[in-house]
Amino acid sequence: MPAGVGPVYGIMDVVSLANLLHELLGGDDSVAVRTWDGGHSGDPHAAATIAVRSPDAIARIVQTPGQLGIARAYVAGDLEVEGDIFAALDLPSRVGGIHLAPRQWAQLGRVAGRAALRRLPVPPEESHLRGRRHSAARDRAAIAHHYDVSNEFYRVILGPSMTYSCALWSDTDPAYTLEGAQAAKHDLVCRKLDLAEGQRLLDVGCGWGTMVRQAATRHGVSAVGVTLAATQSDWAAKAVIDSDLRDLVTIRLQDYRDIDDGPYDAISSIGMSEHVGRSHLRTYFERLYTLLRPGGRLLNHAISSLPLGHTGNRLALPAGLQTCLAGMVRANFIDRYVFPDGELVEVGEVVSAMQAVGFEVRHLESLREHYGLTLRKWVANLEHGWDEAVEAAGLGRSRTWRLYMAAAAKGFESGRTGVHQVLAVKPDAGRSGLPLRPAFG
Repeated sequence: MPAGVGPVYGIMDVVSLANLLHELLGGDDSVAVRTWDGGHSGDPHAAATIAVRSPDAIARIVQTPGQLGIARAYVAGDLEVEGDIFAALDLPSRVGGIHLAPRQWAQLGRVAGRAALRRLPVPPEESHLRGRRHSAARDRAAIAHHYDVSNEFYRVILGPSMTYSCALWSDTDPAYTLEGAQAAKHDLVCRKLDLAEGQRLLDVGCGWGTMVRQAATRHGVSAVGVTLAATQSDWAAKAVIDSDLRDLVTIRLQDYRDIDDGPYDAISSIGMSEHVGRSHLRTYFERLYTLLRPGGRLLNHAISSLPLGHTGNRLALPAGLQTCLAGMVRANFIDRYVFPDGELVEVGEVVSAMQAVGFEVRHLESLREHYGLTLRKWVANLEHGWDEAVEAAGLGRSRTWRLYMAAAAKGFESGRTGVHQVLAVKPDAGRSGLPLRPAFG
């Protein structure tokens, strides 16, 4: 028990607290609740247990009602998800959120005791960006928060492919590995871009450089990869040297707004436009348009939100996340702890933005189910390499990524989040330069 916090339970003991919390979570048999002093509610053999480890967890929720208080309790370690994270995120859709009566708020305050009266520190993993949203300086800070964590941390999660985007899985080969699926995704992008030896490829938001290295190795292109993440850039540059590709591949630490060495024959943007922001999406595509030669191709691969008129959650999370636990993985949790300033845009808006600057959109493909499978592999990698991940990036960051990736998987699997590849060309006097029946169609 934290220093200075006594067992002030008042009219509610720890057992009834566990009962209250379990009731708020829908009373589902697959999820139990355990409190710090031995209180327990639900099946003791439940697939998942929400462990309230300290009165500080309740204090954070009382001090900051809603998802941010819960998120802080979770990241700080005052609240934990033990067992099957996916079972915990599968809470019944009938639970539309937490609605406490005044009496229940008072009970929670009594349980928190003196902890509720003192200001608890905000977890250091929380982001507090300053400056104009999507300015160059703020974008660098946002990218640093997410990516400049530890290359070793990402290696544990992503595996040897070091690719942080949706893989391409096979219906016919159940033994398909994550590395094979990521290589298949990059091959699909290369085929859509119709890459050929001697062409110039720009990969915007290149991550650890896997796409540019594969394009150079298998298709003979001269490739440039740009990223705002310094740790990624360092790792990718070394990987280029280790692969003996210095004559074909260049990695640059650079903002997309500063790229001025066109023309390129093709541009890939994989998991990048989510960081650009809706208000800057047209500016982004205008920049890429100017960097392409006439007849050049652009492949934009991005996570997509629901249409604004959709009756589901506009933040594209499954209905089962409308619970105490799920509140953590909506806007505040994502924006404060995972992707600061990230914005998902409905694919129709993306297509319209591309066409508004002069692109001709030629092909659109959804890979939604593929991302659910990819995220489950990443969660399994993280759990398997938990000690390494914690050593590399800390316990709070590791817990955050486990919850975020599991929740994201549920979002793709439920159809409340999408991911699309949009292929477009910069017209050349009416000619697209693409085959009448592309091999990927």
